Formats: sequence, structure tokens, C-alpha cells
Amino acid sequence: MNLKTFGPVDERALKQLQNCTKQAEFAVLCADHHPGYSQPIGGAVAYKDHISPSGVGYDIACGNKAVMTDAHLGDINISKVMDDIARLIGFGVGRPNPEPVDHEVFDKIANAEFAPQRQLVDMTRAQLGTVGSGNHYVDIFADEKDRIWIGVHFGSRGFGHKTASGFLALAKGKKFDERAPEGEMDSPPVLFETSSALGQDYIAAMHLAGDYAYAGRDVVCNKVLEILGAKALDSIHNHHNFAWRETHFGEDVWVVRKGCTPAFPGQKGFVGANMGSVSVILQGVDSEASKEGLYSTVHGAGRIMSRTQAAGKMKWIQGKPTRVSTGLIDWGKTQSELRKLKVELRGGGADEAPGVYKKLDEVLEYHEGTIKILHRLRPLGVAMAGVEVHDPYKD
Repeated sequence: MNLKTFGPVDERALKQLQNCTKQAEFAVLCADHHPGYSQPIGGAVAYKDHISPSGVGYDIACGNKAVMTDAHLGDINISKVMDDIARLIGFGVGRPNPEPVDHEVFDKIANAEFAPQRQLVDMTRAQLGTVGSGNHYVDIFADEKDRIWIGVHFGSRGFGHKTASGFLALAKGKKFDERAPEGEMDSPPVLFETSSALGQDYIAAMHLAGDYAYAGRDVVCNKVLEILGAKALDSIHNHHNFAWRETHFGEDVWVVRKGCTPAFPGQKGFVGANMGSVSVILQGVDSEASKEGLYSTVHGAGRIMSRTQAAGKMKWIQGKPTRVSTGLIDWGKTQSELRKLKVELRGGGADEAPGVYKKLDEVLEYHEGTIKILHRLRPLGVAMAGVEVHDPYKD
């Protein structure tokens, strides 16, 4: 079994990856990695005859989309743009989509090949075009020529979460809509043989959740284009929590990437940094290291502290967040620093502060020779769910 790592290795994340490799052909740990549930974030595992719902994770088809617009820095009032984004786009859950939209993906869900997904169509209608909470965002950037870019990061919302939860329940002999114990963070991966009925059902359901995630990011980016009064000149769109059928080292395999962006030669990707730092548009290149890395790269900068470490512990009492303990991040100081950087922030919290993340440029250096940077995007505005937003769906 071939295992490739990029950058300094977190031992717990490595052990999680090694746990996943007992039935795998190849595995990769990208430089933004950190421990996840069962499979590490920033990890890719290639299975010949299996697929892993715990590897893809709860937020099936979480991913990034970036849009280069025809607007320039002097064309927009960034404060007003961010006010409109916060007002017109839903963040978190429990808040209805301000402007429900119609989309062909609803017909696909209503007639889903995996029948239990059909019962979720009303949820998908309510949530399409909403972003979620945690590390999910809508950002406005300017590139090296002061062209305005839109960047978004989120996935399949409650539809993907319930799909993942349902299959993890089925794996334990329960019904799709029954609750199953999640298991420990370092649990071995849940695996389905791809030739089995359960494996085929999961593959179909995962792809439908992927269609829904793509649709959601398209809807949000189109709404931001309306807010900007701009047109799209180019777009880059990738999942990073997904499984793909690919060929590596002469073997046909299912590559399960969790928090890990595909970067085949010529393929572009958008990688966000943090609220206050430069993000990038990158492109995969061919090299021996690229092949060993299963043509995979980072999906972000990677966390260096947990949400609880950063923000302290919160409890929800009568529908309101109540702080139980303090964290390591001074949120007031962070907000002040962002204002000095002229970043217009809407929402957010200490658990997503810049200090929670590695430095993206340093992370990307460890992937030198596998990617090239096409554009560097400096943040002008960041919109996220605020600390008062409760969202049960995991990042």
C-alpha cells in the first residue's frame, strides 16, 4: 500500500489514515490535514472495491466555487455589497431562504434512484441557495488586476447530512431514517463493497447530493452577481468531500477525498485561506509527486485549533447561545484587526478567526511541483453565519 504525505505530519491524522488503508490501494495526506471523523480532513484514500460514507463525511460534496466577474474594485461599494449579501442570502438553518428558487435538481430528487432521498425534497427546496454555518462563507475578492471575484464554500446542506446519516445507520443494520451512534473520532472507516446493493445505492445517493451541492453554489454565486450588477467571465467549481472513480498506477479505484481538492494536470481549483489572508486560484500540473499524491491538493489552509479551543464552549439554552468557557481567540481584537485590513465582515466568530488556521502560502509550498498559482485573491468582504446561528449540520 502506497502512502504519500505532504508537509509536517499530525500523528493522530496519520493513524486515522493508516486505519483507512487496510482495504485500500493508495492513500495521501495533504499539507492542510488535521484529524477528522474516521478519515482525516485533507486525506485521500483509493479503494479498489469499496466506497466509504464515513470517508466522504456528513457534508457530502462540500466544495468551493469561484467566479471571476467583469467588475473592478472601483466599480463597487463593498460595504453595501456585503450588507446585501447578508440580507439576501441565508446563513445557517432555521432561517428560510429569503428568496426560494426553482431548479431542475428538485425533479431529480423527487425521482431519486435511491427512494428514501425522495422524502427530503421539501427540505431541499427550502435550503437551496442557503450557505450554512461553521467554516462556510460567501466572500468578495480582488485579484492582482483589481478584478472582482466571488468565492463560496459550502456543500449539500441538510440533504447531504441526512443522506450520510441514513447510510451510516444502514451500515449498522438500522433503517435509513433511524438514528445510529456516530462512533469515536478514530473509528475504522465504514466501508461498502461497491458491487453490493448498499454500495450501489450509496454511489447513486452521493452523486445526487453532489448535484444538489453544485446547484446551491451556482444559485448563491448568481445571486451575488445580481448584487454586484456584474457578469461572470470565468468560474472554477470543485467538490472536496466526495468519491470519484479514477485510474491511478494502472488500477481503477474509488478515490475518497475528504477536505481534499482534485488537481489533475490543467484542472483548476479555488482554495480559501482565512478571513484576512490571500486565497488562490491554482491549477494542477503533472509530476511524479502529483501522481504519488493521486492528483490531490489542499482545500484550505487547515486548522491548528478546534472550535472549542478557539471560541470556548457554548450551550444553547432556550434557543440562545450561552458561553460556558472562554477560548484562546480574542474575537474583539480579531474584528479590530480585520477592520484595519479593510475587510468588511458580516457574521463570523472566534472559531473561524485567522489565528485558527495555518498560513496558506506555507501549506502550498509543501505541494510545490504539483500545482501552480494562477491568481492571488485578497479579501474585501467576508459573510458567514454569526455565533447566534444554530446549525445542526456538520461542516
